[in-house]
Amino acid sequence: MEGLWAGLLFLWVLFVVQPLTRWTYNVMRKRGMTHIKAVYYNRKIIHILAGGVAAFLVPYLFTTPLYPGVLATVLAIATYLPHKKNKLMDWFQTEDNMYEVHFCITWGLVISLGWLIFKNWWYGVIPVSFMAFGDGVTGIIRNMMYNKRTKSWIGNLAMAAVTIPLGYIALGNVGALAGLLASIVEHFEVTNIIDDNITVPLTSFLTILVGSYIV
Repeated sequence: MEGLWAGLLFLWVLFVVQPLTRWTYNVMRKRGMTHIKAVYYNRKIIHILAGGVAAFLVPYLFTTPLYPGVLATVLAIATYLPHKKNKLMDWFQTEDNMYEVHFCITWGLVISLGWLIFKNWWYGVIPVSFMAFGDGVTGIIRNMMYNKRTKSWIGNLAMAAVTIPLGYIALGNVGALAGLLASIVEHFEVTNIIDDNITVPLTSFLTILVGSYIV
């Protein structure tokens, strides 16, 4: 059954990435939206509907990280190859970064670590959800305000409004603190290689990990 669920989740992600966001891209472009703005809306749609929904289903569908890890690896390869072959899925991919690949890798890594260290899916699912839902919300708000990819503290406030309550409901005060730190860290990027798809889930996961030994 777990193999079946993994297959269905994979098909769901493919549906979001292919027909759904291709359709939303075409709709946005027909309404006069710039290419890059439509692309970044689509990236956040994928964040939420593919990465976020899949993460929240993991605790109910799987008993080990095997299938989620395989799923994340396959999707990381599938999103990397268009960059390698210079055949981008241009309704959500851009030439100047491969952040969607980072998303897939970190998604699988953090969810797997949550289970391996704590034997509790939620310790990995919540940091990934900060990346999927929290960063998704801040990206949508920033995209509404600007016609380019940029950072804005207004977006980070919106992210905090999602991540802090989510973290508190799931993991208490430690989860709320992790949500706060995630919403702050998202504002900064170290390099084009280390972006918020890496720093947000890893920072919040490490906060939860350290906090679990202190509290």
